[in-house]
Amino acid sequence: MAIKIGVIGIGYLGQHHARIYSELENVELTAVDIVEEKADDFAKIHECESCYDYKQILNKVDALSIVTPTATHYSIALDCLKAGKDILIEKPITENIEEADILINEAEKRGCILQVGHLERYNPAIRAASKMINDPLFIESKRLAPFLGKGGRGTDIDVTLDLMIHDVDIILSLITHPVNEIRAVGAEILTDKIDVAKAWLRFENGCTALATVSRLAPEKQRRLKVFQKDSYLLIDYMNSEVKRYFRNEEGTISSHMIKPENKEPLKEELKDFVRCIQTRTRPKVSGFEGRNALQVVLEISEIIKRQHER
Repeated sequence: MAIKIGVIGIGYLGQHHARIYSELENVELTAVDIVEEKADDFAKIHECESCYDYKQILNKVDALSIVTPTATHYSIALDCLKAGKDILIEKPITENIEEADILINEAEKRGCILQVGHLERYNPAIRAASKMINDPLFIESKRLAPFLGKGGRGTDIDVTLDLMIHDVDIILSLITHPVNEIRAVGAEILTDKIDVAKAWLRFENGCTALATVSRLAPEKQRRLKVFQKDSYLLIDYMNSEVKRYFRNEEGTISSHMIKPENKEPLKEELKDFVRCIQTRTRPKVSGFEGRNALQVVLEISEIIKRQHER
């Protein structure tokens, strides 16, 4: 029997959720929720219902993707969970830890799947590199993006919540020890939110990580370096490439390139969500992982804001 899935929020990313669900086997895209006039046309393309209040579709679906502004995640997700629906929430899970904890507890109480949309976990380069990572000593990430204009996608929240949270989630997945120290700097430049930031994380096992993020760059760049004993990996998210540098028998540095099979990360993520629904198994990025990444970036943001208050 096909799983009936609705998409709440058909903006830039929500349209891709709807497109992919319409392509997956054993999935029936049953409803699209949006406030804009294009809802009817979009629903016709995918042969699904269009409505303007997500509450009207809760009795018509088994699961939902919540692809709305962060400020609305909590209230919508709570309604969906109370209706007994499995949900995938785009990152960040919520605006604060208290709301995240309530959603996690509600999902457990109802026996619902709660997955958080940390897309980079499904990037082919990350998947390939994770098999070569063993006890990292230092991790450095850099995620740069052009400015999309005030009011553009993502500018309603700090860049730490919009962009840095991707790398924080990956770093936390690679270093399983707790963070015991955070340092950070950043600034509001073109918006009234943090636009550029740099954070330094130290873990209980002694590993450190440096994350740099900006939405004021002339061009996109998304890279991760992982340094470990006798080798380091350079991971290019955008080109889905991994370059491994290592010490050879002569004591010098050699390298080789790994180019994994190109797969659309969002499609892999949504396929995994469907699999979790079918098998009733815990997602790779459950509410707990989403909460942990949120907690770190909120602390980073708070450190930066406190510096500006001095």
